[in-house]
Amino acid sequence: MPLPWVRTLVASAASLLLLGTPAVATAAPDRDGVRTSVHTAGRVQDAGDVLKYSWPGVYFEGRVRGTGVGIVLDDPAADYDVQVDGTTVATLVTPGRTTHWVTGLRDGVHTVRLVKRNDTPWSTSAFGGFVAAPGGAVLSRPAARARQIEFVGDSLTAGYGNLSDSRDCDGEQLRRTTNADVSYGALTARRLKADYQLNAYSGLGMARNYGGGSPEVNYRTFYDRALLNVPGDVWQNPGTWRPQLVVVYLGTNDFSTPVGPGEPWTDESLAAAYRGAYSGFLEKLRTRYGPRTTLLAVGTGPFAGHVEQVVRDRTAAGDRRVRHWSLDATGLDHTGCHWHYSARDHRLLADRLTAFITDLPIRW
Repeated sequence: MPLPWVRTLVASAASLLLLGTPAVATAAPDRDGVRTSVHTAGRVQDAGDVLKYSWPGVYFEGRVRGTGVGIVLDDPAADYDVQVDGTTVATLVTPGRTTHWVTGLRDGVHTVRLVKRNDTPWSTSAFGGFVAAPGGAVLSRPAARARQIEFVGDSLTAGYGNLSDSRDCDGEQLRRTTNADVSYGALTARRLKADYQLNAYSGLGMARNYGGGSPEVNYRTFYDRALLNVPGDVWQNPGTWRPQLVVVYLGTNDFSTPVGPGEPWTDESLAAAYRGAYSGFLEKLRTRYGPRTTLLAVGTGPFAGHVEQVVRDRTAAGDRRVRHWSLDATGLDHTGCHWHYSARDHRLLADRLTAFITDLPIRW
């Protein structure tokens, strides 16, 4: 089977060019602010009555007592899964401004989880909290998990088209069949009982984007943001996000398409720029999270050697908590949209990554 990086991934690049207007929600079910009643590890902007966000896989967890729960949302672009007591009870397709109700629950205490399925970097999502059905109450939020993992990546990390039954997808099929909650990162984190962030942006690379598109930006342009479509936005870490592990999987878009005649690269200069940008990005992570955080650099295919070299150089320079994971693609079918990982592939990768992480001397 031809390698996936020489296949068409053109739909990944579409998100580079899409722009939109942020959504604004007005519902305020908690007078003290939404953040006080829900647990989230994602990059959110706290606006008091709503939490705003852009990255895929952002999740919110709460507890309610009673026979029903409402989910307050304003999102014209993304899809969501609603889970009650560990079971998915609804999938919301571009819900817009709404309060979605789950009713008919047994009268008692329930856990509720809302998760953003897809990547919509051109739009801002807004969550207005959970509300209880009449006679019930929103309870104190669930406790944060002691373990934290941050995943940095592109469409492969976002779960792009992973539920599709065909490699040929139009835009509508892609949006409906992308589910970050069953991506390798989300699965790995849950197996390790960790909170997580999926800071993934389709089509972007460390130094070069898919097909050389939008050369004025790359993944590093957006990494610091909470709201991806707001230039200059910077996520304000509330002080609770201190990941013991950061997994970086960037390079497919840098090298999956040949350098075109109009691009400012040769194969050699692109490789050098990639290694330099990668090393600088790892240094940024090290400065941000400190010496106790393990940085795991993922390499595969045509960029595997470059990633290994970056890790060797950093180790030689004294960084003892940087590691390399050679992604084993054996047995992957790449039957997701546009030759991306299928849901089965994500499960296999989660198995392999979980086993690798378990053997690392991470200070959980």
